Amino acid sequence: MILPTTDTASLARPVPLGRRSITMLLLISAVGVVAFGWPLLASPASGLAHSGDAPWLFAALLPLLLAVVVAQIAEGRLSTGGQAGLEAKSIALLGVLAAAGAALRPLGAGTAGLEPTFFLMVLSGRVLGPGFGFVLGNVSLFASALLTGGVGPWLPFQMLSMGWVCLGAGLLPGPATLRGRRELWMLAAYGAVSAELYGLVMDLQGWPYIAGMGSTVSFVPGDPLGANLARFLTYHFTTALGWDIPRSVLTAVLCLTLGHPLLAALRRASRRAAFDAPVTFEPPPDASS
Repeated sequence: MILPTTDTASLARPVPLGRRSITMLLLISAVGVVAFGWPLLASPASGLAHSGDAPWLFAALLPLLLAVVVAQIAEGRLSTGGQAGLEAKSIALLGVLAAAGAALRPLGAGTAGLEPTFFLMVLSGRVLGPGFGFVLGNVSLFASALLTGGVGPWLPFQMLSMGWVCLGAGLLPGPATLRGRRELWMLAAYGAVSAELYGLVMDLQGWPYIAGMGSTVSFVPGDPLGANLARFLTYHFTTALGWDIPRSVLTAVLCLTLGHPLLAALRRASRRAAFDAPVTFEPPPDASS
């Protein structure tokens, strides 16, 4: 008979990070930072629109994401030592949560920045850990783009940004000890801040060519970095009043009101999946007894 055993530490972070996973996440993040920030250092003669570099970023992002999953499987994080059944449970849970995130996004996308997907991603990253959360954020945004027809040069940047949101949620303190209202308030605060930062980095992705129309907040190729950053921050906080702040408020409110039952459901699912449960072998019971 094969019996899984669990402990408090494993339930705190069912899919922990290993060295290979950390290396791949750092590599993806470095690629993302370069992709978001290169226009700030571009020469006046450079083509600025991301329509040219986005396909290359997307082509690099997909194999790197696959490498994160492979690294976690190789380290026993998704398959817990190579057990195919537990690996299948992990992939199934990833698919279910990604589908739920994709289904939630059309409910508010395009309406004052109200996107209920964010609170689900934050709570999922909190329960399932940073590596699983990073992959979930990317896959959810990819699935939602296919569902809503939102495929474009902005898609790989959205995927990376949501992956960072989920990764940060998985790195929040007290995964094994912090519970109740204190945890909900922490997640609400993180959700509000991360939703705002998501808007900030996405504005950085679009600002060089969307705002480049000769206004006082336009990107000026070749200008000093400090001058362009000042114009960018003015542009961002002007547009944030209509999009990023409502998204932040909605994320915080949903974390506080729906966080408790959803956290309980996610933790129950991770326990039943027994992600990190080592296997022990015991003899079958004596038939005569």
